[in-house]
Amino acid sequence: MNGSTPTVLLSGLSGVSAPASAGSLASPATLTVFFALFALVTGLGFVASRWRQGNLDELHEWGLGGRRFGTLVTWFLLGGDLYTAYTFMAVPALVFGAGALGFFALPYTVITYPFVLVVMPRLWSVTHKHGYITGADFVRGRFGSGALALAIAVTGILATMPYIGLQLVGIQVVLGAMGIEGHGMLADLPLVVAFVILAAYTWQSGLRAPALIAVVKDAIIYVTVIAAVVVIPIKLGGYGKIFDAVPPQKLLLTAPKGSDFGQYTAYPSLALGSALALFLYPHSMTGVLSSSNRNVIRRNTAMLPAYSLLLALIAALGYMALAAGVDKNPAYVAGFKRYGANFAVPALFLDAFPPWFVGFAFAAIAIGALVPAAIMSIASANLFTRNIYREYFRPTCSGREESTVAKIVSLVVKFGALAFIVFVPQKYAIQLQLLGGVWILQTLPAIVLGLYTRWLHRWGLLAGWAAGMAIGTWMAAELQFKGTVYPLHLGETTIPGYAALWALIVNLAVAAAASLALNATGVEPGQDATAPQDYGEV
Repeated sequence: MNGSTPTVLLSGLSGVSAPASAGSLASPATLTVFFALFALVTGLGFVASRWRQGNLDELHEWGLGGRRFGTLVTWFLLGGDLYTAYTFMAVPALVFGAGALGFFALPYTVITYPFVLVVMPRLWSVTHKHGYITGADFVRGRFGSGALALAIAVTGILATMPYIGLQLVGIQVVLGAMGIEGHGMLADLPLVVAFVILAAYTWQSGLRAPALIAVVKDAIIYVTVIAAVVVIPIKLGGYGKIFDAVPPQKLLLTAPKGSDFGQYTAYPSLALGSALALFLYPHSMTGVLSSSNRNVIRRNTAMLPAYSLLLALIAALGYMALAAGVDKNPAYVAGFKRYGANFAVPALFLDAFPPWFVGFAFAAIAIGALVPAAIMSIASANLFTRNIYREYFRPTCSGREESTVAKIVSLVVKFGALAFIVFVPQKYAIQLQLLGGVWILQTLPAIVLGLYTRWLHRWGLLAGWAAGMAIGTWMAAELQFKGTVYPLHLGETTIPGYAALWALIVNLAVAAAASLALNATGVEPGQDATAPQDYGEV
């Protein structure tokens, strides 16, 4: 960087392709490649029911793939699960709009893997030993508390539902970018068709479908990103000119002002809180528990950081979009007006690549939405079936009934998320999704600490969970659900930080204080169905 005044490279990509004006249909080449890849993954979704065949009338086969996925399949499954279409859109969109703060996603994916290496093999061992399907199953067995398990299950479903809905944002944006938009009653028809197809192959194949599709999804996303970070900088004159074109205030975190630490505490708290929350989500846990053995999890913690490299490249697309000035290109003004910063990546690809590759890239985004949406709906269905339906409505239900209920709930969850996006204004849906991390992090004491100690009392954990949920939601409400970085005031000092982390601190304090009192007074702690050897090698 030469330190000169940044300029927007408005003409840097001109002439590369000829995108249609807003609202018009994309070129035949774009549409052909897009629908060909979409048809391929649809076929794979239905074929998956015959891959590694098992009795799909049993919940552990339908919802966990029979716990038989090896290192390679688990790597693709977790990658497809954690690195979603919304990541592909939202990370560069945040960098595009907010600058350096958006890069908090990079350290948190690095921090989380040592955490997974230590914690998740223990969880896999005890769940495998006792046939547990969900994290709430483990909590039920460990603490002998149906109420605590119910709280964990409801929190998981609550945190996941808007997350599923927001996968649709990626599909909506690329469909809109290609001009595939209905009008009036048919406005959301393309989205509905995509989710009907998703629902059909998920019903038939269970977790096997997204596991098989994830291989294709990851391959085309890698090709897309590598092409983007090589071709686009060349067209823009190199990375030096890209960074020169970015406004200085978006290149660095905002420095503290007086007693307000600003982004200097917001950034690390977002990274740490997100790292702790990532594998507590039901869909992440489902990917882990589907592994064939605990060594598969260990190997994957060594291999998954490769996705962090991919994420860094994806984040850089936000700066490329700024340098290319796509938001000032008349061809894309309507797209930015409708989708906001989420349109930055589609506009960048439309401007930079020939039509056939645009179709390839847009298919990567759409497929990157379907894979995690499928896993999330399956994980939510597992929680409802095991920890609500079986626990409170049909304790003696058969394996076939349990599997059937899970399939039905999976459909309900998908179309509930679809309705959420269709009928709730998108800006409110995104704001509500921000609560997901705040909520799911409140399950950490029961699940993670529960793997190591029984000192925390079941009623203390429940009280801590309630306090954490309440304070976290209150903080988000104080921010009018427009963000999750809450400024904590300590005297004259202001420490902005991730609300989920502040709520977790309250949660732990309440749980510890209540447990101390309950244990001292001899209140029954609940029966532990596990034994120390259940957490070791199997």
